[in-house]
Order: sequence, then structure tokens, then C-alpha cells
Amino acid sequence: GVVCDFVSSDSWVILSPIEQSIKRKIEAVGTPLKDWDIQINYGIKTGFNDAFIINTEKRDEILANCQTEDERNRTAELIRPILRGRDVKRYGYDWAGLWLINAHNGLKSKGIKPVDINDYPAIKEWLDNGGVAYNGKMYKGFSQIEKRSDRGDTPYNLRNCAYMEDFSKPKIVWGNLNLTASYAMVQDNSFINAPSPVIVPASKFLLAVLNSKLADYYIRQLGVTRNGGYFEYKPMFVEKLPVPQNADTKAVTDIESYVDSKNETAIDKAVYMLYGLTEEETLYIDKKGR
Repeated sequence: GVVCDFVSSDSWVILSPIEQSIKRKIEAVGTPLKDWDIQINYGIKTGFNDAFIINTEKRDEILANCQTEDERNRTAELIRPILRGRDVKRYGYDWAGLWLINAHNGLKSKGIKPVDINDYPAIKEWLDNGGVAYNGKMYKGFSQIEKRSDRGDTPYNLRNCAYMEDFSKPKIVWGNLNLTASYAMVQDNSFINAPSPVIVPASKFLLAVLNSKLADYYIRQLGVTRNGGYFEYKPMFVEKLPVPQNADTKAVTDIESYVDSKNETAIDKAVYMLYGLTEEETLYIDKKGR
């Protein structure tokens, strides 16, 4: 038998003595990410990807259809790189050459007006008339974006996104469904497509902790693993991970250097030390992990 104390309103979790010890140590040392000064949100939602996500060939075609250099420049600024969950790997990503038509709905709190599609005739022509989409499907044009409920002030606008500016900052992104932790840092102004989540601001230290065996072990205890070993890394799980906010400066510097050298063995060892785990406890997580 195993004795467990249920002293809070959280879901009941039955743990062995070593699992209880690991959980206590992690929670004693760290502060849940939801209490950090960071934002954890889902990626951008278009309501109709076939229209608003395009490949490089279509982007080049749209830019070639611009009538003036001014139109071409502002159209190029509106079309931004976008990643999908499947493109994100551990500590990196493989961009598939896809772009988002960022016809945003503005930010009223900052006086940013919604995109007026009439200022982008070449984009409007694509959204009105359609054609072959990035995934090989046929986008039929305006009738398909008009009837979607997930939109902004006009059918041409994306839904409201209060954290739209975060996509222009360094961020940590990951695919929501994975066999193991696979977080990456994106330094440029790329978007990430929902349901993949995003953390802003990003740091190499936090990236390393999230990708560590210890963090993956803790987060996977909060949800149910699907058939085939896949786990849904929802923000509601990730935000509960306790991470030390005031870790020793040398420890942070060392971990960041391990990220630069892609030394995952050293990262796992350093993270175990951060939380004060014993050799027996680290071996237990190693056996349970990837």
C-alpha cells in the first residue's frame, strides 16, 4: 500500500514514495510558470488556414501582382513566416516555407487599427478569387472566409489577438502533441500556428529546463498519455511546472552554455542538481523518461 495525503483541491494523484519525494522537491524549489512574469498562449488562429497560410510560390506571385513599389513593400511586411507544430523540433525547427497573411484585427488598447484589405489589392485578389492552397487543396475564394465565425471585423481580418505583438519577440514554441518534450526558441518575427503554444519572453535557461527529463517527467504526470505514447502539452499543464526563479548565476550560465553546445546530458544533470534530487531519484526519472 501507499499512503498519500490529499490536502488541496487539486485532482487526486496516487504516487509511490519515491514519486512523492520527487514531487515535493520540485515544488519546494520552483515557482509555477503561471506565476512568472511571462505569457503562455496558443499560436495564431486564422479560422481558415487554406486562405491565410500560403507557400513561398504564392507569396512571390502576390508580390509580383503588386502595382507599385509602395504596395509591394507594405504587402511584404504583412506576410510573415509561420511555423506549424510539426515543424518544431528539440532546440530547433525546420521551416516549411509557409507564410501567414497577417490581416490582423488591430489592437484597440494601443490604437492599432485593423488591416484594411483595400490597401493590399494583390492580397485581396487572392482572398477573393482563391486557387490552389499551400496543402494542395482548392481554396474557393471569398465565400469560404465569409462564412467562418472565427474572424475579425470583416471576413478579411483575423480574429482579435491581444498578444499579437508577442510573435515579433523571441519566443519558446512547441508542438502541442509530442512523444517527448520538444521545445525550441524562435528569435525572429515568425508566427506559430495554433494549437501550438508560445511563451514570451524566452530564455535559454527556461528552454533547457522545459526540454529536460525532469520537467518532462513532471508535466506528463498532469495529464493522460494517448495511444502510441503521445502527450498533449497544453499550456494548462506546462504553466504548472515549478521552475527556480532565482537560480544560482553560475548554474544558469552553465546551463545556457550547454544549450549553445547542444549538450543535453549536461543539461539534464544540471537541472537535477537545481532541484536537489538524489542519484536514486534521477535514475528513476531516467528510466521513466525518453
